[in-house]
Amino acid sequence: MPRIKYRPTEPAVPPARGVRASTFKLLLATAMDLIQHTGHIPSVAEVALRSRVSRATAYRYFPSRSALVTTVIDASLGPVRQLAQDSRGGRERVRELFKSTFPRFKEFEPQLRAAAQLALEQWALERAGLLQEPPYRRGHRVRILEHAIAPLAPAMPAAVRDRLHRALSVIYGIEAYVILKDIWGTGDRELERTVLWMADALIDAAVRDAAADERAVRPHAAATAKRTPQVARQPRPGA
Repeated sequence: MPRIKYRPTEPAVPPARGVRASTFKLLLATAMDLIQHTGHIPSVAEVALRSRVSRATAYRYFPSRSALVTTVIDASLGPVRQLAQDSRGGRERVRELFKSTFPRFKEFEPQLRAAAQLALEQWALERAGLLQEPPYRRGHRVRILEHAIAPLAPAMPAAVRDRLHRALSVIYGIEAYVILKDIWGTGDRELERTVLWMADALIDAAVRDAAADERAVRPHAAATAKRTPQVARQPRPGA
C-alpha cells in the first residue's frame, strides 16, 4: 500500500448507552443538521448552544471541530467504510464501491463539502503557523480502495498497483463531485456515469501497464538464463 503523509483522524467513539449516549447522539444530530442547512462546519460551542447542552459537556465529546467533522463524516459514510469480504474480481469491487457510495454522497453532500472546506482552511492556517486546533486529516479512502483493488494486486507490479491506488483516490471522493457539478453543471446520473468511466479507464490502463511490464521482463529473464553457464553433472563414484 502506498504510504500516506498523515494518519487519518479517527471519529469519536459513541458511548454505549445511558445519558451519555443520548447526549452524544443529540450533539451529532445537531451538527449534521447545522451543516445541512448552513453548508459550513459549526463550532463546538454553536452545536452546544443549539442542542441546549453546556459547552463544557459538548467539548468532552468533541474537543475540536476536527473531532466533530470526523464523526459527522463517519456517520455519513459509515456503511461504505465496512470492508466485507467477497469473491468478486477487482473491477467489480471497485464499481460496486463507487455505486454504493453515490447515494451517500448525494444525501450528505453538504457535510462532505464542509469537511473538504475545513481541511483546506486548516491547511492554510497550518502553513501560516496560525492553526490553534488539531488538524482534520483525511485519508480513510486509502484503506477502502486498498480493499477494493485487492483481487487485482497479485497480477500487478507494486509500482503499477500503487499508481492505480492513488489515481482511484483522486476520483473517489467529494472532489470529483465538486468539479463535475460546480464547473460542468453535471446532473447526478451523468456524474455517476463519468466517474465510473474514469474508474474503468484507470483499471484498464493499470492492466495494460502490468502486461507491458511482464512482456519486458520475459526477454530479460530468457537472456539471463541463456548467459548463465550450465554446470556439468559429475558422475557418481562407482557409476
